[in-house]
Amino acid sequence: MPREARPLRILMLLESGFPVRGGGGAESQVRTLASELLRRGHRVTVLTPRTRNAPQARVERCWRIPVCRLPAPRVRGLGRLVLWLRLTAFLLRRGRRYDAWHVHIGHYLGAIACLLARPLRRRCIVKISGWWELEQGLLAPDANPLARLGRACLRRAGALQAISQRIAAELAAAGFARERIVRLPNAVDGARFTQRHAARAEDAPLRVLFVGRLVAEKGLPILLDAWAGAFPHRGRAHLALVGGGALEQALREQAASLGLGGDIDFLGHRDDIEALVAQADLGVLPSFTEGLSNTLLEFMAGALPVIASRVSGSEDLVVDGRNGWLVEPRAVAPLAAALREAAALPPAELARRGRQARSDVEAVAGLDVVVDRLLALYRGADPASLPAPHAPAAQWQGG
Repeated sequence: MPREARPLRILMLLESGFPVRGGGGAESQVRTLASELLRRGHRVTVLTPRTRNAPQARVERCWRIPVCRLPAPRVRGLGRLVLWLRLTAFLLRRGRRYDAWHVHIGHYLGAIACLLARPLRRRCIVKISGWWELEQGLLAPDANPLARLGRACLRRAGALQAISQRIAAELAAAGFARERIVRLPNAVDGARFTQRHAARAEDAPLRVLFVGRLVAEKGLPILLDAWAGAFPHRGRAHLALVGGGALEQALREQAASLGLGGDIDFLGHRDDIEALVAQADLGVLPSFTEGLSNTLLEFMAGALPVIASRVSGSEDLVVDGRNGWLVEPRAVAPLAAALREAAALPPAELARRGRQARSDVEAVAGLDVVVDRLLALYRGADPASLPAPHAPAAQWQGG
């Protein structure tokens, strides 16, 4: 059988639990990628720590994906050491069964994988997902000696997957070899987002959707202030906030104090994101920081134009006047102006920008596009040989 056609065995390594209800982007990407690889006939195993907020079975299948969980005592310091030793033992005993190891968070477990991959002659790809790794994790400028040792291990990765142009640049600035950095975004399964509602009537309220955790870095207090400025007369637009988090009560109180009660719904955690996207006219992501938001990809795949802050990932995909609006983070007035402009557009023009958003995201982050490039990496392709994705924003072009 030709090497390119042989089914592969892939180990996906997470630093967090799996699956986790309302989990973050790394967990979502593992499920998306593993499911597609299984559909194509490859074998995938997910390896994670056993955590409180995930199922406790040591071995089970979730969505047909085999999941192995490494137990460790929940004792500060000791638990981490035991987890590291158990990961080392797992990789030494079973690591050679897999053709490639794909690390989905570049932290200590990923560092151990990088350290062992070369002597075991395995391919190790490490994904750097964003601000946490770069600002608080092993890549933080003020990292302690242990973190600096972990960073040195990450340098041994066969390839570093940077999910945005900004992350790729920061990795290069931190001294990682440019020829090992691959600009490859998170993937979105566009087949989940084919349902669309009927076009909005000219006089109907604009339906705006936010999906994410209700936490400080998502910029939601700024969004509510901007909403009050953009729509001083109630009923012109409606905002659905999907998700939960520490700021929920404070946001409810802010909405009430601004008199926005009739315009805003707090929907909590939802599992029917596809239906909510299909019912909306516009997505909004006012984050202060991101790596590359899965919500952004899902909005665009669902043919929603997006108002997004100019942060990592969003700035690569959202283009003013083409498929959405980019605004500076933490700025109320520009966000309010973008909301007003979106509400004033004819529904047909807003829908056209949404269709363009879907076309743009499929070209760069469509599931087939991303998985094809990952398979090339898994099979040993030189990271520098992979073509750059073709995105609407200039940052993705030419290298």
